[in-house]
Amino acid sequence: MRTPPEPNLSGGILRWRARPEEFVRQALGVEPEPWQRDALRAIATHDRIAIRSGHGVGKSAYLSWLILWWLATRFPAKVPCTAATSHQLDDVLWSELAIWHRRMPAPLAAQFEWRADRFFLRGAAQESFAVARTARNEQPEAFQGFHAGHLLFLVDEASGVPDAIFEAGQGSMSTKGAKTVIAGNPTRPQGYFFRAFHDQRARWHCLRVNSEDVPRAGGHIEDVAATYGRDSNAYRIRVLGEFPTSADEQVIALDLLEAAIAREVQPLTQFKPVWGVDVARFGADRTALAKRQGNILLAPVQWWRGKDTMQVAGLIAHEWAETAEEDRPSEILVDVIGIGAGVTDRLIELGLPARGVNVGEAPAVDARFVALRDELWWRGRDWFAGRDCAIPPDGALIADLSAPSYAFTSKGKLKIESKDALKRRGMPSPDLADAFLLTFAGGLDRHDESESRYRPRKATGSWMTA
Repeated sequence: MRTPPEPNLSGGILRWRARPEEFVRQALGVEPEPWQRDALRAIATHDRIAIRSGHGVGKSAYLSWLILWWLATRFPAKVPCTAATSHQLDDVLWSELAIWHRRMPAPLAAQFEWRADRFFLRGAAQESFAVARTARNEQPEAFQGFHAGHLLFLVDEASGVPDAIFEAGQGSMSTKGAKTVIAGNPTRPQGYFFRAFHDQRARWHCLRVNSEDVPRAGGHIEDVAATYGRDSNAYRIRVLGEFPTSADEQVIALDLLEAAIAREVQPLTQFKPVWGVDVARFGADRTALAKRQGNILLAPVQWWRGKDTMQVAGLIAHEWAETAEEDRPSEILVDVIGIGAGVTDRLIELGLPARGVNVGEAPAVDARFVALRDELWWRGRDWFAGRDCAIPPDGALIADLSAPSYAFTSKGKLKIESKDALKRRGMPSPDLADAFLLTFAGGLDRHDESESRYRPRKATGSWMTA
């Protein structure tokens, strides 16, 4: 194996290897936009990055910077790049790469050669290079067969790339140490790119770029608003960086969930904590424990697999014992379907304030719903819609909460997509979401427990008490 030429630069290379933000500033002489800065920091610490954005935000520039950074700081290194169309790949991304290559310091730029479909290290063209391959469903080899000490996979306009391309490249993309960045406008509420922000979210570091937050995109925003309207799907996709709405309505919109992450809210200390426990029945399902206090989910939802009734009861009892007395819940609400009844009985036997909840029974208050489970999901939706709540960054929970859709029965009652239906769509059982939503099945969270179970939601406001 040949040794790559050493660039004649003072300092830099080794330091830039773990600091792509510094590389962009010092080697390319540009100050990144705030979102680009965040994304540069993310690629330094995460192996899978998914970015959905509006138009005109500098996405192609960011991807070009990654190519230059990767090849300048690693050897041997390969960067397979693909996009849904040759126009996006050749006329946009590859042209952008040429621009930024010319911006590099002359001694560093001289180490590389740009060609129409390939960018490589001089003297090591087969060991270190970036290559452009258009994604075609009938030729799914865009990401196949790549091997190197350092692999970076880039997908531009990922929403339009066929799933077959990603499936064919799974082996290469999963190589130890490899990094993958998928980016684009969220044009389709389905497919690999969509799933990265939903049921596969726990595997990805996800970012959204709103064109409204990027000054350079101002003219584009006004054009879209004037042509399509601010309430249109075109505005959602091309400006807000949001997936379009679809006929199968999402119960809890992804933008509501993301807005609640680490939101600064005033804790409602008049409420006592409530715990929700969804007990796994079999196989890959998870037993999950959620802890909510009023308008705040106190911690990421905990979960376990392969635990029997007594083990689950023991885990919950341990959490109780490890919790300061003033922070213990007023109720521990356990789904009693399946083996949950045994867990509930054992917790009561241990003196804990456990209560069984049968989510398959009739709704507690609102006759609009088929069953209590449907009502609980809707209360969770209202909780997020109030925009005065906060949750920790929990990708697995967000994936669960954003997965189900809802529909209406022939009798006009609202029905949330079932666990079995989700599994038929290739999604996991939303166990973490179910545990969280069980916290809305109790009595009032208030210290005054003499009040009724909960008050119906007013026309304005949200389900804080449930």
